[in-house]
Amino acid sequence: MEQRTYNQYCATARTLDLVGERWTLLLVRELLTGPKRFGDLQASLRGLGTGLLAARLKHLEREGLARKIMLPPPARTPAYALTEAGEELGPAVLALARWGLKWAMGERRETETFHPGWTVLGLRACFQPEAAAGLRAVYEFQIGDEVFHARIDDGTIEALHGPAQHPDATITISEDAFLDLTGQGSTFADAIESGTATATGDREALRSLKGLFRLPPPHSRPSTGNP
Repeated sequence: MEQRTYNQYCATARTLDLVGERWTLLLVRELLTGPKRFGDLQASLRGLGTGLLAARLKHLEREGLARKIMLPPPARTPAYALTEAGEELGPAVLALARWGLKWAMGERRETETFHPGWTVLGLRACFQPEAAAGLRAVYEFQIGDEVFHARIDDGTIEALHGPAQHPDATITISEDAFLDLTGQGSTFADAIESGTATATGDREALRSLKGLFRLPPPHSRPSTGNP
């Protein structure tokens, strides 16, 4: 398959030549939270056929943005991970996520799928470093059947899939309640206060949770009314 190009000697155009094709940037999004097996990517990106997924992964490998690895024991299975160049797309993906939370989300459409694991990147996008100054805590989140955690270390965050070894606090919420939460622009702390989420663990860590993550208030894009 011939790669399409804008044929512009411009950094933005060159970048879009690499990641502007449909599904490519979403693959980067998935790999930003850690290595994934082919089946993991297929499960998270419903609607992306096997053949196109393989083609997009080969493209990322060919362009030096992703590489094949072998997961450590006990998995011992092939997977894909981002290279240094791929990892450096992280800030751009997070910036797109923040823009989308403010200008593009709105209500969920009936045809749209949702995967709780996407919240891992969402935590990074909504993280408030100033509220985490001096704080060191590990939070485990359980949304439906999905488990992930965030490690806060003095204004920085590391959010990863899977349970934490020694969480300071654990927050549990159903998938439906979480979707209602994000649709209203609320936070995990709001859900705990309202009783739609449960929380256990260190009281100080739970108190600190309130300011750590903040969704930007949704904005409406002005429309000209033209079709």
